[in-house]
Amino acid sequence: MTDKALSAPFLRLYALALLFFSANAMLNVIVPLRSEELGASNGRIGLIMGAYMFTCMFFRPLAGHLIRRHGPAAVLRVLLLVNGAALVTYAFAGLEGYLAARVMQGVCTAFFSMALQIGIIDALPEEQRSQGLSLYSLSTYMPTVLGPLVALGIWDWGGMDAFSLVLIGLALAAGLFGYRAPIEAVRPHPEAGETARGPGERLRGRRPLLVSCWLMLLASVVFGAVSTFTPLYAKQIEGGHAGVYFMIQASVIVVCRFVLSKRIPSDGRWPAGFLGAVCLCAGLGASLLALSQVGGPVVFYVSAVLVGLSQALIYPTLVSYLTFVLPEASRNVQVGLFLAAADLGVSLGGFAMGPVADRFSYGTMYAAGAGLAVLAACTALLNRPARSFSGVRGSSEAGHL
Repeated sequence: MTDKALSAPFLRLYALALLFFSANAMLNVIVPLRSEELGASNGRIGLIMGAYMFTCMFFRPLAGHLIRRHGPAAVLRVLLLVNGAALVTYAFAGLEGYLAARVMQGVCTAFFSMALQIGIIDALPEEQRSQGLSLYSLSTYMPTVLGPLVALGIWDWGGMDAFSLVLIGLALAAGLFGYRAPIEAVRPHPEAGETARGPGERLRGRRPLLVSCWLMLLASVVFGAVSTFTPLYAKQIEGGHAGVYFMIQASVIVVCRFVLSKRIPSDGRWPAGFLGAVCLCAGLGASLLALSQVGGPVVFYVSAVLVGLSQALIYPTLVSYLTFVLPEASRNVQVGLFLAAADLGVSLGGFAMGPVADRFSYGTMYAAGAGLAVLAACTALLNRPARSFSGVRGSSEAGHL
């Protein structure tokens, strides 16, 4: 594998990520609708949808350790088979089966995303690492541009039977394409210990991780609530359409990754003001979503722009920062912990926010999410995590996302 982020082997990995996440982009709108059709409450729908990322949360650190130790190629092939089994389960199961399938998908996603991201981090030099991570992240969002609209179209045309055939086709396509994925460049090796570092260095290495995890957790609760309940909430808004909402949100994410790529900090310094502004965008987006029943479709779709903007910027900013400040010996496992915090936030967006919607309303639930986004902004502005104890290069050498 070459060290160029846009070379053919890397482009194949990005294409595999796009294919892998296409099914989930469709399931994000169909599973809540189908579950409601089967009589599930918002709390139970939140449990089913949140189980996906909740499972990811537990398995990402383990995935980071095992992949680093044994290599990602064989693991990738096994998980693609499990992912295929999960997608087939949706075709034949009820609510209990949906929960099991979401758990299986969560395990697969934990190992899949860690395998590809570890491959990108280890195979690229520092000056191209941020670009590779950004392109990978972009490829995972691309299916959400048209996926929800396509899924709703299939649902309206042929119901669950037609959608089941699509899922089986996606499972086969991902398995066949991914079997020969060019990811062998990451050579297996055991994790190095941290015995050479003193207590002060260990503390300095942990604080940036803890602050980043807390910030991502709060923001991800908002993102999780939006992705889980907007398909149901949109039906209460005259002129609102969940597929259009997610298409706008995903389009903003994709455009931002290109247009604003040079403005995303990638120099190892804590971007307090930048992250604070991004979190406030998420809070404003959630606030507009809460007011959409009164404000109508314009307010509803403007919310999609703001949520998409914040989602586009917060993840690559924090991941890029952590790849510079974390010690190389344990970097992959600690990045896995950060991603686990993001997964926990998304799952809490379903687990915790579903009962709020049942007890009060969707508007109240989204308003609560806006409050969490403001808390995240305060976290970003009031904290100044230490720079890497091993030294950080200037922004001119760090590359751009």
